[in-house]
Amino acid sequence: MSPFIAPIALLVVSNVFMTVAWYGQLRFPATALWTVVLISWGIAFFEYCLAVPANRIGHQVYSAAQLKTMQEIITLIVFGVFSVTYLGEKLEWNHGVSFLFLCGAAFFAFHKWN
Repeated sequence: MSPFIAPIALLVVSNVFMTVAWYGQLRFPATALWTVVLISWGIAFFEYCLAVPANRIGHQVYSAAQLKTMQEIITLIVFGVFSVTYLGEKLEWNHGVSFLFLCGAAFFAFHKWN
């Protein structure tokens, strides 16, 4: 797989694991905190197994700042889908506006003017 595409695919999957690890436990408020922490660490292990190679492969063609910006955009997309479908939360107009501003930040991270 291309070093341009592989980090994007790996970051999408790693962000699914990360989002489940961090926020999946919110549907189980009665579960002991120590239990959800251990389960979350176990899930996060798989996130690291994908995010580290994504950044190593991606750094062949992207700067670290570009990789981080890409990761943040992917995180927001994955989290938005997760919060609506799994947590049953509603995204409001202001969430959309903030996402557009972050996309603007990504645009500037990927374009350099001399």
